[in-house]
Formats: sequence, structure tokens, C-alpha cells
Amino acid sequence: MGVRYALELAHCDGADVIVFHVIGVADDWFAARKHEGPVGDLLEAETRRLGLFLREKFSDFAGLVEIHQKVELGHAAVNIVETAEREGVDLVVMSTHGRTGIDPMLMGSVTEKVVGRAPCPVLTIPPPGWAGRKAKAA
Repeated sequence: MGVRYALELAHCDGADVIVFHVIGVADDWFAARKHEGPVGDLLEAETRRLGLFLREKFSDFAGLVEIHQKVELGHAAVNIVETAEREGVDLVVMSTHGRTGIDPMLMGSVTEKVVGRAPCPVLTIPPPGWAGRKAKAA
């Protein structure tokens, strides 16, 4: 959901979008060898997968929004904040939670860290149906 919102906002404002995928790493050895052997292959494969995902899901924005794809190894919140600083990003758009599937009433840990450290505003997008689940719980 976050990608679609980012693309819609960018289209309205004439902005570019960086679609960013961070592959989590568990230790320094893996991160230090990101261009060697299987790790380099992983980055290439994930870059191809991201491109395919964007073409399949967001082809309606082709030619309307300049999309920059970025795939890195690291820790998602750290990489997102550092990229926002380095690229002079005006707005970070991200879903409130992703893989972990935590309670939809809570913000995901990566999103929470980015909100607390980003050099710019962060727009958080809840998962589909979130408002309905909240209303039913009340």
C-alpha cells in the first residue's frame, strides 16, 4: 500500500520516488561481502524481483512518475534514514507494518524507528481493512 500512495503523491506533485528494499543482515561478515559470490547474486536477484513487482503492480504509473529502484543489504530503519538524509528526501512513505504481521493497532518496529529518526516527515500507511478492524474492536 505504501508504494501506491507514494506514486500517487509523486504524480500529483511532479516528484520522483525511490522504491527501496532492504535485505536484512544478521552480522557484519555478510554485510562486508555484499558484492561477492552469492551475496552479489542475491542483490541482483532482488533488484530484478523489485523491478518485476513494480512493472506488474504499478504499470499504470509508467511514464507518469520517475521511479528509482534501490536494493541494499543492512538494517531497514538505518538504511532508510541514511538514504533519506543522503538523497535529501522530502517525505518517506511506508506501511505501518510488513512481514512481522503484528497487531494492526500497533506500528511496525521498522516504521516506528524511521518515524523517530527520519530527517523529514514520514507518512505511515496502515494495511487494508485496518480502520474496520479498529472500529470493531472499539
